[in-house]
Amino acid sequence: MASSNEIRLQKAIAMSGIASRRKAEELILKGVVRVNGEVVRELGTKVSPQDQITVNNQAIQKEENFVYYLLNKPRGFVTTTDDQFDRPTVLDIVKDKNRLYPVGRLDMDTTGALILTNDGNFTHMLTHPSYEMEKTYRVSVEGNLDYDITNALKAGLTVKNVDYKPMKVKRIKYIKQKDRTAFDIVLQEGKNRQIRTLMDHFNVPVIRLHRYAIGDLNLDDLKIGEYRRLKPFEVKRLIEQAAGK
Repeated sequence: MASSNEIRLQKAIAMSGIASRRKAEELILKGVVRVNGEVVRELGTKVSPQDQITVNNQAIQKEENFVYYLLNKPRGFVTTTDDQFDRPTVLDIVKDKNRLYPVGRLDMDTTGALILTNDGNFTHMLTHPSYEMEKTYRVSVEGNLDYDITNALKAGLTVKNVDYKPMKVKRIKYIKQKDRTAFDIVLQEGKNRQIRTLMDHFNVPVIRLHRYAIGDLNLDDLKIGEYRRLKPFEVKRLIEQAAGK
C-alpha cells in the first residue's frame, strides 16, 4: 500500500464522500473497512490511488465518480449538510444520489455562487486559506461608501483582533435616488461573515450580498435557485487557479 501519493485511509474515505473524516475513523475502528480485501483497523494506515477500499463491502468512489455542481443559492437556505434547527439546506435544492458537500459557505441571507461536490481534495483546495482562491461579491449598502472605507479595505485591516488581508474594491456606484452604494469586492480568504463583519465595523448596513464568481467561474445566466453540472475544463481551471497557475 505504499505510494508517493499515499494519504491516510480516513482521509481517502472522507474524500470519497461516504462519511466525514471523524466518522471514517469510527468505521475503521469498527472493522468494516477493507483495503485490498484485508480488514484495516489502524488509523495511521496510508493508501495510494491504486488501492481498493471498501466500507461495509461497498467500494468507495474513485475520481471518475466525482461530481461538481454550481448553484445560484437563494436566500433562506443554509450551507450545511444537516441543520439542527431544521432549516432548509442547499442540499434540498441540488438533487443527486451522491453525498454532496458545499465548498465553503454562504450565510443564510447571502445569495450567489456555491459549488457542491463529493470531491474532498477539490473542496480543500478551494477553501483552504493557503490557496487564496478569489471570490467576487456584489454588494449593496446604505449611504455613500466613502474613500476612507474603500482605502481601508484595499489596504487590509484588523477588526476585533482578526486580521483581514487586502481586498479589491471595484465598480463603485452611488445611487443618489436610493441613497445606496453598489460595488464589487474580491476576497482571497473566506473568513466567516467577512463582508458583513467589516461593514458592521464601519457602521454601514448591508442591503444585499451576492457572490457572483469563484475564481474565473461566474454565474452568467444561471438564475437564483438554479444549478448545473460543471464542465471538466471548468473543474480543471479552478484547480489550476487554486494552485496559482
